[in-house]
Amino acid sequence: MARFKAFLQECSRVLRVTRKPDRVEFVTIVKVSALGIALIGLVGFAMQMIKTYFFQ
Repeated sequence: MARFKAFLQECSRVLRVTRKPDRVEFVTIVKVSALGIALIGLVGFAMQMIKTYFFQ
């Protein structure tokens, strides 16, 4: 029971600290996430092209 109580206290502490991001922060997060997804997709595409054309 003590572990559960400690968990609830930790959850309430986290909820007190968190806040809703403002518009500028949100747009920045979206841009960085999109850039990361695009880079991962580009690397995967390049690997697929190399595999297709050089290792047939």
